[in-house]
Amino acid sequence: MQVYIFKTNIPSQEKAKALDVLINKHEGIHRWTIDTEDIDKVLRIETNIQLAENEFMSGVRNAGFACEVLPY
Repeated sequence: MQVYIFKTNIPSQEKAKALDVLINKHEGIHRWTIDTEDIDKVLRIETNIQLAENEFMSGVRNAGFACEVLPY
């Protein structure tokens, strides 16, 4: 299992639903969460596939949100 952590500006769980289509394109993603209470609005992805981070971040940006890798 691989975990990817991203810093975003997604303000609410309701707005995060805009990512459903993007995330559902990746069959290997088992779980994803967004912590809108955290200052970094952390998006956490759990997957058993190699996620192309740049492609994924581009998709989030195309949905209208900022997104960058958050080192942990």
